[in-house]
Amino acid sequence: MQLEIRPDPAEVGRARRWTRSRLAGAGMGTDESLSETLILLVSELVTNAVVHTGRPAVLRLSLTDAAAGEVTVRLEVADRSGRAPVPRCVGGEATGGRGLALVDGLADRWGWSANGAGKRIWCELDRGAAAHEPAPACGGFAYEAV
Repeated sequence: MQLEIRPDPAEVGRARRWTRSRLAGAGMGTDESLSETLILLVSELVTNAVVHTGRPAVLRLSLTDAAAGEVTVRLEVADRSGRAPVPRCVGGEATGGRGLALVDGLADRWGWSANGAGKRIWCELDRGAAAHEPAPACGGFAYEAV
């Protein structure tokens, strides 16, 4: 399942609604903590793509059955910008720069890779996974011009 994202901050809300709809269609109620975590992750990844690249992007959502009937949900955001996510430390008064640190703290796995002239940032959540270690206090990420 995928959604084309325009380079407009209003697209973040549309991406959240789209994701809620797809999760509900897959039998994952919107009141489940996994669903709410996924919605937050979608917000962060789509916001990064829209705000920091200013280019169209594609949001992909996939659910796969893992061993013993567990489900892994994978979110991917592919954009057409060659700017890579680079860790940076943000101060307590900063209004941004914490998005990927949040992804790191909430997702079971995440990463990024070059994708043609752009990149693909992804994260995965396992249904019923144990709690994660909190993100480091100084672990913000931002896009840096390449």
